Amino acid sequence: MKTNSGLEYTIVEQGNGAKAAPGKIVRVHYTGYFENGTIFDSSVERGEPIEFPLGKGMVIAGWEEGISLLRVGDKAKLYIPYQLAYGESGRGPIPAKSNLIFDVELVEVKEIPQVIPFNVEGKDTIATGSGLKYIVVGQGNGKKAEVGKVVTVHYSGYLTNGEMFDSSVQRGQTFKFILGQGQVISGWDEGVALMNEGSRYRLIIPSNLGYGNREIGPIPAGSTLIFDVELIKVD
Repeated sequence: MKTNSGLEYTIVEQGNGAKAAPGKIVRVHYTGYFENGTIFDSSVERGEPIEFPLGKGMVIAGWEEGISLLRVGDKAKLYIPYQLAYGESGRGPIPAKSNLIFDVELVEVKEIPQVIPFNVEGKDTIATGSGLKYIVVGQGNGKKAEVGKVVTVHYSGYLTNGEMFDSSVQRGQTFKFILGQGQVISGWDEGVALMNEGSRYRLIIPSNLGYGNREIGPIPAGSTLIFDVELIKVD
């Protein structure tokens, strides 16, 4: 079948579980192919489905539309024109103007947990020399985060108008990265390095320590970002 946007899809196996819908978290197994049959990515090979909230711009438009057509247990083949994928720029191993094919299986649909912003009323805002600002919401007494260590965090990110653009809390999955290695924005590398296990900080990150003049998904270019971060573990 073909939709008005140009997405084509075939239901290979019919499921009878919960329906995917914007505002729900979905878990999906997938294998992605170029038109010549070459595989460029596969959650099946990794042994772990991808999990993301539908309708939040976290995946390509062809996925947003295609996955929303499915029920848990459905297996489908999505034929996604490049305009609904990575467009005229491409990304990573995917060249510009690449039409993509995905074998997908909808594994689970669940509700998005409610996220409550940290209460910072009456707490001091501290500024660093770089322009980063932070508020200590709760000070932990566990291990100190250090450059080169693997840190595990929960976070929720907001624009200055209060709109949330991303949240590991909503996904129900913590986020890990190596501190100080440029795997995250520089405001995160600096801010998380101030924390101990168990700490909860609000980080107020100017655009030059965030994504600069780049537009990233739902984040406009030049945005100051606000993150509520809890440091769960330092390894």
